[in-house]
Amino acid sequence: MRSIHVTMNVTLDGVVQGLGRPDEDTRGGFAHGGWGTRYQDDVLAEEMAAGMNRPGDLLFGRRTWQDFIGAWAHREDGNPFTSHLNAVTKYVASTTLDDVAAWQNSILLPGDAEKTVAELKTEPGRDLSVIGSASLVHTLHAAGLVDRYTLLIFPLTLGSGHRLFDGPAPLTEFELTRSVTTTKGVIIAHYRRR
Repeated sequence: MRSIHVTMNVTLDGVVQGLGRPDEDTRGGFAHGGWGTRYQDDVLAEEMAAGMNRPGDLLFGRRTWQDFIGAWAHREDGNPFTSHLNAVTKYVASTTLDDVAAWQNSILLPGDAEKTVAELKTEPGRDLSVIGSASLVHTLHAAGLVDRYTLLIFPLTLGSGHRLFDGPAPLTEFELTRSVTTTKGVIIAHYRRR
């Protein structure tokens, strides 16, 4: 059975929307896009590289997959993240997409994500990592399908935006297995479901 590992960038007040660019995700009039860029440092880069070096496949929601296509799919820059993202198998959970040929090694999981991801999880294969994809994470967490979280907790509050656990979430306990603090105050906390 595969496990599901979620990596999320989150503010102290739980916002997960629009980390990287001002135009990344403006849903709901969100005006704080790009809030995470000034917190990049070598410690954060090393931790993310270590995560990319673990064997496994990626699992995306439609919106994040489409955003990653624009940012990563057509680069040829020698960046190890680019090589990894283009080479790895990418599963895309979507109720609206008909085709995922726009990015190599992508496989569509059509229909209800709770059902399709639960089925994928029971199949033999490599573990699944989710980067971002907050709506998908809400669905997977509510269904009890998330096994581990890596939360990058940024030292700021935004006061608005989509939150990691917007709405009801089932009682679930996690155990802190490791943590690292960057030079810019980001806490990288690794949790495993008890």
